[in-house]
Amino acid sequence: MKKDLKEFKTFPNSTIKEIQRAANEGIYQIRGLGAKRKVPDFDDLVFLGASMSRYPLEGYRETCNTSVVLGDRFAKKPIKLEIPITIAGMSFGALGANAKEALGRGASEMGTSTTTGDGGMTQEERGSSKYLVYQLLPSRYGMNPDDLRKADAIEVVVGQGAKPGGGGMLLGQKINKRVAGMRTLPEGIDQRSACRHPDWTGPDDLEIKIQELREITNWEKPIYIKVGAARPYYDTTLAVKAGADVVVLDGMQGGTAATQDVFIEHVGIPTLGALREAVDALKELNMHRKVQLIVSGGIRTGADVAKAMAMGADAVSIGSAAMMALNCNADLYVEDYKKLGTEPGYCHHCHTGRCPVGVATQDPKLEKRLNPIEAGKRIKNYLTTLTLELQTLARANGKSDVRNLEPEDLAALTVEAAAMARVPLAGTDWVPGKKIID
Repeated sequence: MKKDLKEFKTFPNSTIKEIQRAANEGIYQIRGLGAKRKVPDFDDLVFLGASMSRYPLEGYRETCNTSVVLGDRFAKKPIKLEIPITIAGMSFGALGANAKEALGRGASEMGTSTTTGDGGMTQEERGSSKYLVYQLLPSRYGMNPDDLRKADAIEVVVGQGAKPGGGGMLLGQKINKRVAGMRTLPEGIDQRSACRHPDWTGPDDLEIKIQELREITNWEKPIYIKVGAARPYYDTTLAVKAGADVVVLDGMQGGTAATQDVFIEHVGIPTLGALREAVDALKELNMHRKVQLIVSGGIRTGADVAKAMAMGADAVSIGSAAMMALNCNADLYVEDYKKLGTEPGYCHHCHTGRCPVGVATQDPKLEKRLNPIEAGKRIKNYLTTLTLELQTLARANGKSDVRNLEPEDLAALTVEAAAMARVPLAGTDWVPGKKIID
């Protein structure tokens, strides 16, 4: 009998259950990580590869450069990374100290950077990170001139891909004595950050704030501006006008430690669509490659990295994927997943502080499950794999430098992806939306 039953299209079982949960509890859902629904992404693009019209490079004898310089527009000391893959901002508080240390260890081994996130700079992270980017958020938690000077770059966070227009959130169960002390908050009380900076209201004020940051760091540190993918063309334009050395663009697939589910699923646009708009803005300003563009939000594989760079990014940033490399959602401590009402591969309970594998927690017992030295090796291995995949694809397209990848190397498998990425639908020369001139 059940096989003959037909689910409502407008009200599938998952929607019915959510309506009934809302009716019982009277509050929105809060969770971690990123969007769960399918949106157009880098899987919808393919590389064409080289053949007769273009020659591939031989992998064992011909080199393929992966280094990138970030922040050489104004900064006296731009950052030179060995690989164009960085670790995104994830706060101490959202993650435990061991996880932050592991990220720093792995990134440093590969000659790339990691990022503090909201809540300030920890000794573990600064000590383990060769290059550390200090995030300045609306909360200004932990902000002080000494840490600004200790950083290798400063990232002014305007928005985040998982929640453009929304502020940070850290629930009370994760605010222990140390986290509370760094943020000047009471222990055990929910923290909700402002959604906009108190020091400025627009690009003109932001320009003044950037000047202040340059002065306090003696014009040494590159200044990044991070925006969520909402109106990327205009946001990128305004960030360049305000004096940014680097623009960080975070698509809607980007994760978070905790926010409303309705934000994660219904605010912002996919990374695929946002990236091309940001590149268009830089090109129109004649600032492409002069102001570097870092893209984040749903980067998982070396293929994702290569496709992002072919579309015009200078580098990418990974957050959720780095957590997975630390064993987030790993098939370990299964009984603890069950206590959370979930199982490995489906867990999004970063906000609870009960992370079974010790990544997104402040619980001392759970934290011990993550060894920062061993976990750092996992990050190194993961970044190594991404880099090798990136180089393999670049060589296959005849490129001796990964930043020489270009849109002409790509084709789209769906009409939506072709329109967003502005590359032809595979097997055609048709780019949806492109004006045809007779």
